[in-house]
Amino acid sequence: MALSDPSPRKHIHTRHVTCRGYRREDGLWDVEGHLIDVKTYSFHTVHRGDIEPGDPVHEMMIRLTVTDDFLVTNIEAVILKSPFHICGEITGALQQMIGLTIGAGWNRAIKERLAGIKGCTHLTELLGPIATTAFQTIYPILVRERAPAPDTEDQHGNRIKERPALLDVCHVFDSSGEFVRGYWPDHYIEKQDV
Repeated sequence: MALSDPSPRKHIHTRHVTCRGYRREDGLWDVEGHLIDVKTYSFHTVHRGDIEPGDPVHEMMIRLTVTDDFLVTNIEAVILKSPFHICGEITGALQQMIGLTIGAGWNRAIKERLAGIKGCTHLTELLGPIATTAFQTIYPILVRERAPAPDTEDQHGNRIKERPALLDVCHVFDSSGEFVRGYWPDHYIEKQDV
């Protein structure tokens, strides 16, 4: 199912965000984000002169290096194109993310360190999809590699029924929902009427 047919309109702007995750040979993970903004019309800037349709107004990249536990060990950012020459001066500010962990509080930490004049709006926005890409890259691989064999038993002979890491992270994985009831019945919790 697609979106409904739109009203008559004219295309003005396109933002391309591409994120890729990589497993490094040294055991760390690299997640790279690439943002490109283009207009469908030409316009003039003080620093770059005329920017033609399709020529990126913004083009920037970030590489985030993290551990299996999503701890940021390194970050690199470059601004390849921007409307102002001084935009690239702020890329070093992203070093403040080193030592933080992607997870609860990540977006708050970004805002505390990089919001407003402390950072670049576009680089800051790119850290969101990079974090999601890190999760999508790392988590499925580690779950497969660390999963206990079927019917694994503890020292008392009880079948191990580990809590699925995805439990309660979104609507689908609601511990009181139909998906959990069908796929993880050991973790299903009956809804209580209020």
